[in-house]
Amino acid sequence: MGLQEEKVKELISLREKARIGGGQKRIDSQHAKGKYTARERINMLLDEGSFEEFGMFITHRCTNFGMQDKVFLGDGVVTGYGTIDGRLVYVFAQDFTVFGGSLSETMALKISMVQDKAIEMGAPIIGINDSGGARIQEGVNALNGFAEVFQRNILASGVVPQISAMFGPNAGGFVYSPALTDFNIMVKGTSYMFLTGPTVVKSVTGEDITQENLGGAMVHASKSGVAHFAVDSEEDGIQLIKDLLSYIPQNNMEEAPIVPTDDPIDRLDDSLNTIIPDNPNQPYDIYNVIGAIVDEGKFLEVHADFAKNLVVGFARFNGRSTGIVANQPKMLAGVLDINASRKGARFVRFCDAFNIPIVTLVDVPGFLPGSQQEYGGVIDFGAQMLYAYGEATVPKITIVLRKGYGGSFIVMGSKQLRNDINYAWPSAEIAVMGPSGAIGILYGKEMKNMENPKEFKAEKEKEYIKTFANPYVAARFGYIDDIIEPRNTRFRIIRALQSLANKRLTNPPKKHDNLPL
Repeated sequence: MGLQEEKVKELISLREKARIGGGQKRIDSQHAKGKYTARERINMLLDEGSFEEFGMFITHRCTNFGMQDKVFLGDGVVTGYGTIDGRLVYVFAQDFTVFGGSLSETMALKISMVQDKAIEMGAPIIGINDSGGARIQEGVNALNGFAEVFQRNILASGVVPQISAMFGPNAGGFVYSPALTDFNIMVKGTSYMFLTGPTVVKSVTGEDITQENLGGAMVHASKSGVAHFAVDSEEDGIQLIKDLLSYIPQNNMEEAPIVPTDDPIDRLDDSLNTIIPDNPNQPYDIYNVIGAIVDEGKFLEVHADFAKNLVVGFARFNGRSTGIVANQPKMLAGVLDINASRKGARFVRFCDAFNIPIVTLVDVPGFLPGSQQEYGGVIDFGAQMLYAYGEATVPKITIVLRKGYGGSFIVMGSKQLRNDINYAWPSAEIAVMGPSGAIGILYGKEMKNMENPKEFKAEKEKEYIKTFANPYVAARFGYIDDIIEPRNTRFRIIRALQSLANKRLTNPPKKHDNLPL
């Protein structure tokens, strides 16, 4: 065997060693937990044969606590690039079989290299997280590694899409990386996120709590809002990443892919003409409206388990990716509150950053009242949503289905927030407040002196509805561009999007804005 052949054989041997990570015993342990390895996850995610790996032979530099005797090729993370449906993406996947996926200085170096390349090439970054936190043996060097990754998350924000998948634990400081990315996916039962674990929580506060209750998938999907999606399995999570990317452009300079559809542009849905109940206090399901107007009824909801009074997600109109923001009358009557405002503002800003038009479906009676909301800063959070809409320069179309009252009407993509086209259904009620509340204020003193004010109030409410709470008043002043037949909504949206395809609008030059956080 010649010298070159020996060197090739050595290379092949080292590659095999790197691919086995922490060894077969640890791989078997990973599988026993119902989890895949880092390389298995990447192979499931990327097009077959497309993965090109970086840094396979990188090793840590730590000599503390006998670490010089524990060296693994790749140092606990698999990094590189490949394609998904033929589109370039950059990926990193933490390997729990190596030091529990703990983040070291060199692991951070590998992740940072991928981030830098993704920004340079204008391609999405997908991070698969499965880590116990910082590698304690490395001390401040591990902390420095955290910061290097975070800084690049910040620089990449709004430039290339960033998706984080929690397919295992994510504890300690590294949770900030997913929090800085655009979308976070967690797996029920096997993934969790928290800054401090149950042991530390108990020692500091005395609270006895499990990992699942402290930072499990449904905790973050429904309570904190940190997770945008909670899935049942890693396979579901991988498919979700692929579906999500299909609605999103490669970077902030491009448009999302057009997906051909056989769904006719002028398809009418007669159910929309009767979907609004006669009783203004009776709910209906906004999902039925969304399903009736989008291509093939397909809707990828974001934050489905969080702030259910507002629905946000992606759909297509005549093949073009569009963000949808809609009040949900079935939940809290569709009011806006702290969490709904957070949810809406974040989604609108993402769509604006990546050139995705926004369609807003309005049925909002106001902001949720009460001291809890006021003390929690509902004014600031409502202002965030207002700011997001007013700042957005992408095509924006709003349709008022039923109620559009007070400040909540302004926040939901009103004409004055540089909205492009505003439609209303004939059932729309646009006013400062609902008829009952308005008459109570306008005629409150007068009705106190009446023996039977009910008939008087009922009559005045009818007058109020005729005078204010209908779409024709707003249309008369130009705040509504047209009153449309509900069954024709899909066609009108598509025509509007076609007319706005070449929209050009820029904000005043500035270093950055001061969003009311």
